[in-house]
Amino acid sequence: MGSASSVNRVIYLDVDGRIQKVVFSRFCSRYDIRELFCTALGIPRESVPALSVLDRNTTMSLLDSTGAMVSIDPTMPHNTERSQYSMVPLTGGQLADKEELFQNVLTQVAEQFSRAFKINELKTEVTNRLAMLEKRVELEGMKAVEIEKCHSDIKKLREEMPSMNNSHFMDDKKKLTSRRDVPSCPKMLSCLEHMYNDLDLVKGFNMNPITLKRWLLCIHDNYQVNPFHNFRHCFCVTQMMYSMICLCSLQEIFTQVDILILMTAAVCHDLQHPGYNNTYQINARTELAVRYNDISPLENHHCAVAFQIFSQPDCNIFSTFDAEAFKQIRQGIITLILATDMARHGEILDSFKHKVDRFDFSDEEHVTCLKMVLIKCCDISNEVRPMEVAEPWVDCLLEEYFMQSDREKAESLPVSPFMDRQKVTKPTAQIGFIKFVLIPMFETVMKLFPQIEVMIQPLRESRDRYEELKQIDDAMNEVQKKKSENLTMGKKK
Repeated sequence: MGSASSVNRVIYLDVDGRIQKVVFSRFCSRYDIRELFCTALGIPRESVPALSVLDRNTTMSLLDSTGAMVSIDPTMPHNTERSQYSMVPLTGGQLADKEELFQNVLTQVAEQFSRAFKINELKTEVTNRLAMLEKRVELEGMKAVEIEKCHSDIKKLREEMPSMNNSHFMDDKKKLTSRRDVPSCPKMLSCLEHMYNDLDLVKGFNMNPITLKRWLLCIHDNYQVNPFHNFRHCFCVTQMMYSMICLCSLQEIFTQVDILILMTAAVCHDLQHPGYNNTYQINARTELAVRYNDISPLENHHCAVAFQIFSQPDCNIFSTFDAEAFKQIRQGIITLILATDMARHGEILDSFKHKVDRFDFSDEEHVTCLKMVLIKCCDISNEVRPMEVAEPWVDCLLEEYFMQSDREKAESLPVSPFMDRQKVTKPTAQIGFIKFVLIPMFETVMKLFPQIEVMIQPLRESRDRYEELKQIDDAMNEVQKKKSENLTMGKKK
């Protein structure tokens, strides 16, 4: 058994200049020692919530003779009467100051941590992305429903169109409505939609974006599956119109209504084109020719189909316009589509040539004539494009021409020389068209808009290339002709 002194510990305290002896067992708890010190200091127990020197809740400090802090616990080192410990109670204000200091340190650490790892920015970004994803899911769901409804309505529209005019628009006992055996063109539809938005036509005229989508889908479905006059041609013409508007800064010259008319006429200009031109329609006395009295039957039909589509509320991008404004737009679109009849080319270009040298942008007649020439330029602008883009379009056009001439021969109708597969080659088809139609028209427009010089240069290069090809063809034909003559002479001998 150990002695009592080995079990008990003696601590001497300096309390206000007097020595206070405190004896406790080494088995005492921190709480018991705290009670003894409170008694020695004469401090009521209630006012001392905790006594751990090293804990942030400590309300007193225990210092040795050197001023060093001593922990208050059963293992604290004992001392003597000469080396008593001093007790220093902490007031409520001191505690509050330390608490505030500690909180400030924690706040600064949190701020530095937040800055280092960009916590707030990350939280904001995550929140925004979640909101965007939720919105996208919602919009995609709406889009799927709308597109499905579009296809349903378009099918219904195609079925109802013939009965609207008490006619079936028959040609060779086939309806001139679109067939769905051509691949969908989502990228071209998206680009057309972008053009309307980029020109501020959607926002500026408060168009319903869903209505615009539905209208473009309906337009796509009402272009025929022809080698040339198809939806891709519609897109190319509209894209060229958009390019000329931007290149020539036409928005600074024309009103926004004029821009809307130019773009929409380009989109609609060949709706339900059957692949056989006006000459065939008139000579074959088709229903379209009879209906429109041999006057631009195809162009009149394109206009009629366009406004049959606009008559459907879900496809009417002009629904926000009042009756008078719509009348103006309708007349403008009809005027431009009718101007695409190549039979009127000389008339329209001559009229423009007489105006261009004294052109007045405040004169409505001058502006209308310019718009007619612009859509004509866009309609026949393939050769403005790079050769690798333009040349396949020539092949498509000749294929459509040859289909018509074959049909004309089969039906004993007059055959257009420039469509006869026995007489036409690619160079002979293009040289005259570029030299006498395209270049003169674009050069006339260049008098008003010098910027389009970049469009005329490809035309000249294309003309030169086809002339070289023609020389090669002529040389080969000459060689072939001499071979035939020599063969014939040899047989005679």
